[in-house]
Amino acid sequence: MNHPTLKGKVAVVAGATRGAGRAIAAELGALGAIVYCTGRSTRERASDLGRPETIEDTAELVSSRGGQGIAVRVDHSVPEEVAGLFQRVREEQGGRLDILVNDIWGGEKLTAWGQPFWESSLEDGLLMQRRAVHTHLITSYYGVPLMTARGSGLIVEITDGYDYRYRGNLYYSLAKVSGIHLAEGMAEELKPFGIAAVSVTPGFLRSEEMLEHFGVTEDNWRDAAAKDPHFLMSETPFFVGRGVAALAADPNVMDRTGSHLTSWGLSDDYGFTDADGSSPHWGRYASEMGF
Repeated sequence: MNHPTLKGKVAVVAGATRGAGRAIAAELGALGAIVYCTGRSTRERASDLGRPETIEDTAELVSSRGGQGIAVRVDHSVPEEVAGLFQRVREEQGGRLDILVNDIWGGEKLTAWGQPFWESSLEDGLLMQRRAVHTHLITSYYGVPLMTARGSGLIVEITDGYDYRYRGNLYYSLAKVSGIHLAEGMAEELKPFGIAAVSVTPGFLRSEEMLEHFGVTEDNWRDAAAKDPHFLMSETPFFVGRGVAALAADPNVMDRTGSHLTSWGLSDDYGFTDADGSSPHWGRYASEMGF
């Protein structure tokens, strides 16, 4: 039986500091990839989000799992910094880039849940688009030429949801739906070059921030069900991480280009489980609950 491998493959995970981005980088590393872990939070210089996670931590996690983690501080809203990142990748990896994951978000403190858009902060709403949409487009703009030169590659847009429905806040919806359409549009333009582009969503993500929000840790996370019973169907970031890694290692990934994929659907397809051995299925649960 052949085991999936990404040995010798080069990946850039934009937004690898925490959450899904960190786990995706780690799981790509677990299959042997060289992973550039980018973001704004470093041990020397924290981002304005005020969280403790850093890209150096992520790079060390990648290396500890068998890959090669390389931390590079990049503000993906600054084109010059993004151009510099991919010039470095070009020089260090002989022009090779196999996997590009767009997971920049930064909208944690910008979403005014329960408020109509005209009564919310326009400045925050526009900043959310700059952080979560413009950054993805800028990153693909500078990263794709490394892929077209080789005639292969995979671009993954990490988002929230797999369709175009409203997500409870206009600015948030616009940002998350944009990730889906970025993948769909890039897939059309990149198909002649043999490059696949997809969007991938996790389910109820048990990220560092969400654990903190509920006042629990990964060891006692089920206690959060007292505040939100749906949390019992949550998944660790490594669930979607394993999905992206399996996708990246699939020799037939071009068959999926333009698709809107889910962590639970990828688990069904590739047979992996979450980090704790469970198989959460947010899609089935949401259907049963009538969401």
